[in-house]
Amino acid sequence: MAARASVAGGGRLLDRIRKWYYNAAGFNKLGLMRDDTLHEDEDVKEALKRLPEDLYNARVFRIKRALDLSLKHQILPKDQWVKYEEDHPYLEPYLKEVIRERQEREAWNRK
Repeated sequence: MAARASVAGGGRLLDRIRKWYYNAAGFNKLGLMRDDTLHEDEDVKEALKRLPEDLYNARVFRIKRALDLSLKHQILPKDQWVKYEEDHPYLEPYLKEVIRERQEREAWNRK
């Protein structure tokens, strides 16, 4: 029973560390989400093409706003920061699909 309590406590500690790191990274202070900061390799570029228009436009807005704030050496007011709980991986399902298709294509070409 004591082992279960320590595991649950470890999960909470890990979650607190994740939240601390998320805030320490600083991109949320510019209004960016985690998926906005991905390096745009070929897979990410293809996933971006598959995004619905509203998600793509929201991403472009966040990136342009972050660039503007960065040039001005400013950050958003704290109430506008993206919170850890609000940051959802909007690009991840599309990216996983693109990677799966690429791996399938590579496996097919090896045959």
